[in-house]
Amino acid sequence: MKAAIVGGSGYVGGELLRLALGHPDLEVAQVSSDRHAGRPVARVHPNLRKRTELVFVPHEKIRPADVTFVAVPHRSAMARMPEWIASGGIVVDLSADHRLKDPGKYPEFYGVEHPHPELLAKSVYGVPELHRDALRGAKLIANPGCIAIASILALRPLVEAKLIDPARAVIVDAKSGSSAGGADAGPAAAHPERSGVVRPYAPTGHRHSAEIEQETGLTIAMSAHAVGSVRGVLSTCHAAAAGPTEDRQLWRAYRTAYGNEPFVRIVHDPDGIHRAPDPKILYGSNYADIGFAPDPHADRVVALSAIDNLMKGAAGNAVQCLNIAAGLPETRGLEFAGLHPA
Repeated sequence: MKAAIVGGSGYVGGELLRLALGHPDLEVAQVSSDRHAGRPVARVHPNLRKRTELVFVPHEKIRPADVTFVAVPHRSAMARMPEWIASGGIVVDLSADHRLKDPGKYPEFYGVEHPHPELLAKSVYGVPELHRDALRGAKLIANPGCIAIASILALRPLVEAKLIDPARAVIVDAKSGSSAGGADAGPAAAHPERSGVVRPYAPTGHRHSAEIEQETGLTIAMSAHAVGSVRGVLSTCHAAAAGPTEDRQLWRAYRTAYGNEPFVRIVHDPDGIHRAPDPKILYGSNYADIGFAPDPHADRVVALSAIDNLMKGAAGNAVQCLNIAAGLPETRGLEFAGLHPA
């Protein structure tokens, strides 16, 4: 399959390139960047030296391909999406421009009216663990946000097993590494400001709340924090229990949901330093590690989810969705297990 990457100069674009160049069923035909047009890809992504001789082209020079990955900033893909879809290939949008089914949410969370609301109904929200059947043969895939997919994977089994009270708001405490802000994150991402921080940057109103609510039916009260790591998301979700809850009930809920999933691991060990999910274990991998703990003292359930924000939170999940949509083995090109220690 010929692949094009629109917006290939950012961190997510770089991960897409790394994965696509190693994917046995993909050939990267073009990669675009207006700012870096004419420059070799490896000058922007030095880990790809000797892996590719590709040169960035301007966005307007992207030609139709079998699959087009769109990794441009939010609000940038809305206007051009009809032409990419008209090319006849699969489009995987890694921006937020087609994630929300309700067009009325875009002015609220993204400050803009959606110019093509008819596409929102046609897009498939790309969580394979929830929407695998809809992804098969899909032409427009909306890749989730990183905090969103982590939190959805943690909470959805609890909703389906009726273990938490859907009338009570769920508190999501999310922590993410600096790469989640992108390659042009501004002064807040400068090393003297970012190193060693645990900084609240969205105490309320985080955009990913809308995605989590859409996919779980819950009211989400999220606070998001920037931490000093480069990669990783840890989502800690605090939900009111629907009744007395024990470990075995939680085990059953998560095993039922994820026992056969290739990229979800249940991490709930009795002891050791790795007894709960930790994003550091996942660097470079497409796994999501899910953990849990009942808290009878406070009548709550704590669900934890750790991912690499650039992989299961972005590029890796996008390739997983493409594999399903194209009828390829779901794990193709995503077999890397991560590094330890890292």
